[in-house]
Amino acid sequence: MNKKRNSVEFKITGRYALFSDPVTRVGGEKFSYQIPTYQAIKGILESVYWKPTLIWYIDAVRVMKKIQTASKGIKPIKMSGGNELSFYTYLRDVEYQVLAHFDWNYQRDNLKNDRDEHKHHNIAKRTIKKGGRRDIFLGTRECQGYVEPCKLGEEKGFYDQYGEIDFGVQFHGYDYPDETGKDELGVRLWRAKMKDGIIEFPSLQECDSSLRRYIRKMTAKEFESGRNFSFVDKDPSLADLLNGEED
Repeated sequence: MNKKRNSVEFKITGRYALFSDPVTRVGGEKFSYQIPTYQAIKGILESVYWKPTLIWYIDAVRVMKKIQTASKGIKPIKMSGGNELSFYTYLRDVEYQVLAHFDWNYQRDNLKNDRDEHKHHNIAKRTIKKGGRRDIFLGTRECQGYVEPCKLGEEKGFYDQYGEIDFGVQFHGYDYPDETGKDELGVRLWRAKMKDGIIEFPSLQECDSSLRRYIRKMTAKEFESGRNFSFVDKDPSLADLLNGEED
């Protein structure tokens, strides 16, 4: 795994996680994948720190604890009324180490003045130390998660020297207009594998085109300075992170 100069490393922990397999949701049940999806980890990192100026990319995830599941009876809200019992299968007692980096959102030329790598990288690291800017959820809202700094590879993991495990074809993530430059929403699948506890995600360009599907037309959200966007150095809520001590 090659670390980039703007890479960040952090640990995610939680009592439960639900990275639901879409195949199992048809009948109203939810069953978690055994490992987190690329999109779920990206969503967690965007909850920690995100600006439309940049795009986060997940390089690798290390599974620290033994994969365990727990089932719960859930009464989902039915807008038509009535009660219905569903069973959701969660992952239990999870811990992951993550390596990620960011690149600029080149679809947004109006934000190019905010492309300061040093500034964004240091703010991201300080925000990880503080546990993120928004609440962290592991796949679904009822699964609260926690974020803290770490170094990928530190501490002993359950799957160290375990060998390779093949999880088959799984959901990888969504293709959004900001990433593809196309006015459409797509979905990516991939053949998930874990070696000695480490899952190395392929880049978006390396994902198998035969496992990509078009969903619908979609345009990127517009961001306008002073209306629904402010530059980092002009955002009062980030003043303590911007002016903090560098690592």
